[in-house]
Amino acid sequence: MNAALTSILLLCALPVCTLPAAAAERCTVPRESWRPVDELRAELTGKGWTIANIKTEDGCYEVYGTDGEGKRSEIFFDPASFEPVGSDD
Repeated sequence: MNAALTSILLLCALPVCTLPAAAAERCTVPRESWRPVDELRAELTGKGWTIANIKTEDGCYEVYGTDGEGKRSEIFFDPASFEPVGSDD
């Protein structure tokens, strides 16, 4: 009975093991081409944003704040062009 239970548990775990190890990067800009985060902050503030935090994730800048229309936003920006490249929403 223990061998049967072990076999079932191994079969159930198999699909998890076959998933990709890591998701692809959202932005693929080489680090030496990134513009400073302070430039992104200044650009967005000039457009009426209130910035709560900016962090690096998936090769992009991820901005947490309120956009120019007063809507809470979490948006990824290309670190070289500062173009928005999506969100987790």
